[in-house]
Amino acid sequence: MTREQRSQGQQARPARGIFITGTDTGVGKTAVTAALARLCASHGMRVAALKPVVSGAETDGTWEDVEILRAANQPPRSIAETNLYAFDPPLAPHWAAQQAGVTMDRGRVAAFVRAQSVAMDCVLVEGAGGFLVPLGADWGFAELAEDLHFPVLLVVGLRLGAINHALLSVEAIRTRGLSFAGWVANTLNPAVAEGTLETLQRRLPAPCLGVLPYIPHWSAAVLSPYLSLPASLY
Repeated sequence: MTREQRSQGQQARPARGIFITGTDTGVGKTAVTAALARLCASHGMRVAALKPVVSGAETDGTWEDVEILRAANQPPRSIAETNLYAFDPPLAPHWAAQQAGVTMDRGRVAAFVRAQSVAMDCVLVEGAGGFLVPLGADWGFAELAEDLHFPVLLVVGLRLGAINHALLSVEAIRTRGLSFAGWVANTLNPAVAEGTLETLQRRLPAPCLGVLPYIPHWSAAVLSPYLSLPASLY
């Protein structure tokens, strides 16, 4: 097989994907997604890290999560290639959309992800909030994950209550017949409730792909060495 034929074969292969969700808002989904993107790139992969829906603009009119993922993509991507729906108020996405008079379209979001997956080796799709956050009257991120058929990675914010939130999230993922790719523990403050991580390691039915230390001023480059890639991305 010639180099050109191998290249054509790689272009034709569908991108491998992961849907990244969290036990709650503010648990580090963007940090994990950006670090995974950097890790993929270090393995020579072309990676698209996407945030299809975002709310809560900065004072300069940008969305921090989108900018972080843009910087992690390889090759680089524009805002329009990273995000589809963006809302200014720091509200739940479906409520921010309602306030803006926008009805988010389920098929359009899935089509956006598929379009951005072209010629990529892997695509990382970050949700907003937790797995069951709604995006419309009868659908939300859980249904989007079903549409995409991507394995789901759960980011667990290590704090009091994390065990219950993690187990409920995994139950919701598996009830829908989705593959649970693994989980990442993110230390949100130095005083983690004793026994939380150990209990999660015993109870969650998938590998722990990393334990992120408490790093107030993190970067994807700093965090990526703490992570392992989900098996489905190899």
